[in-house]
Amino acid sequence: MNDVLRIAFLRLRPDLDGDIPLPRYMTPRAAGMDLAAALTAPLSLAPGQIELISTGFAMALPDGFEAQIRPRSGLAVRHGVTVVNAPGTIDSDYRGEIRVGLINLGPVAYTIQRGDRIAQMIIAPVRQALPFLVETLPATARSDGGFGHTGA
Repeated sequence: MNDVLRIAFLRLRPDLDGDIPLPRYMTPRAAGMDLAAALTAPLSLAPGQIELISTGFAMALPDGFEAQIRPRSGLAVRHGVTVVNAPGTIDSDYRGEIRVGLINLGPVAYTIQRGDRIAQMIIAPVRQALPFLVETLPATARSDGGFGHTGA
């Protein structure tokens, strides 16, 4: 694979977080890299509670790309723990720590341990648009039919 996108990561606290793995794909065809929690102590996430979880890394995305932070399906389905602003977006000019906003939508507290895989990160191309005003929009068969307009 000569067209692999290379992304530079910086370990922000190497003395403290040397055991936290780089974001990584868990299978050869995985779309998302798993992100691990760089906690100093276990964190109990109560039902309805939101916490911003450190990963211990910053990165330099190439221009023209974004990182999307998404829930891990097993964590969401089994425990109700998900990314509160899913998908979260990291822009290519951001150089701060990658942190994940988690919320517990489940009925019981869930404890996050150091090194737990808490979210996945998808790298996607970005294209900026140039907004402009018009007097009318081209007609379509759907027109302004919105929520539930197809009967589903």
